[in-house]
Amino acid sequence: MRITRRGVLAASAATLAAPALVRAQGTQPIRIGEINSYTTLPAFTVPYRNGWQLRVEQINAAGGVLGRPLEVVWRDDAGRPQDAVRLAGELLDNERVDLLAGSFFSHIGLAVADFALQRKRLFVASEPLTDALVWEKGNRYTFRLRPSTYMQAAMLVEEAAKLPAKRWVTVSPNYEYGQSAVKWFKQLLSAKRPDVEFVAEQWPALGRIDAGATVQALAQARPEAIYNVTFGPDLTNFVRQGNTRGLFERRSVVSLLTGEPEYLDPLADETPEGWIVTGYPWDQINTPEHTAFRDAYRARFNDYPRLGTVVGYDTISAIAEGIRKAGTVDNEKVIDAMKGIPFTSPFGAVTFRALDHQATLGAYVGKTALKNNKGTMVDWRYADGANYLPPDDEVRRMRPQGA
Repeated sequence: MRITRRGVLAASAATLAAPALVRAQGTQPIRIGEINSYTTLPAFTVPYRNGWQLRVEQINAAGGVLGRPLEVVWRDDAGRPQDAVRLAGELLDNERVDLLAGSFFSHIGLAVADFALQRKRLFVASEPLTDALVWEKGNRYTFRLRPSTYMQAAMLVEEAAKLPAKRWVTVSPNYEYGQSAVKWFKQLLSAKRPDVEFVAEQWPALGRIDAGATVQALAQARPEAIYNVTFGPDLTNFVRQGNTRGLFERRSVVSLLTGEPEYLDPLADETPEGWIVTGYPWDQINTPEHTAFRDAYRARFNDYPRLGTVVGYDTISAIAEGIRKAGTVDNEKVIDAMKGIPFTSPFGAVTFRALDHQATLGAYVGKTALKNNKGTMVDWRYADGANYLPPDDEVRRMRPQGA
């Protein structure tokens, strides 16, 4: 699927119209202001948008929330925090949205969360993974859906600790998400395996990796294992150069996010086998919740879901459940209602923890493999996010008092 800038601008000016049956009720829609990096990372954000669109349509077809249709007004931040904050203001002041949602990159999520605190408006952060969003810089008005860098690092460390490797290197984009992901992996693995050492780090600029130089620098450190946090085009370039130069031969690789179809699909037959990854084996999950979701998505878009699709879908489910429980769109009451609230995801039951507003949505952990010249996941398991959070006392220590 491709999206053009002209298409983004045209669609951004529009909103999802509620079905005629719901509009006929004569009620005002509940308006959700959604901001994301649609033109910067369309491989993730376009399936994500399809996911929230599908869920809005399902909810409205069933009568809406509190008898009112949901309506999403969306904007493209082009991967710039300053644009995201400006657009958030326009959505609140000009479009009169009831709350905010979305964002992909961690630094953008933090900027919008700070804006939400200043304006005292609910912000449901769909994708940003940095732990600071709900811990060091957490606030009353921000909730986060996806499992964080700490949570996914903890999932991977369970497997990494079983490897015989002692000499590790890391490669990660040099911004908030990457820094957080490396910090927690090193800390958690060292706690389980005091005999490991990290002998080199590479910090390429996001979207501008010099893959050849990065691979060469890692190889010179003579590692036994590699922790990779690159994603998107950076990951593709890193894998291509690593395959060409033999970096991955006889070395274990543990890789965050790489098992997601958004990132496996572009690798195609270049997918390295045997990497330990977090991801989403969409074609192999046959629980009732996921099967119904996958079938509905295929029927609506004639395509298969990506991880972003689940995130978009769950974002709307969580917001709808919070408003339904609160019995109002008053943000203060919705926030109180969302603390500890359960909702159903295609992955199963999920809860927003009252302590830090972090959802217990999990991730799938497995290994990469090639099947029909395409990347896939094998030997996978679902890691429930509730089992990969730090102790409550540690969270209280990190989170601002009263947040």
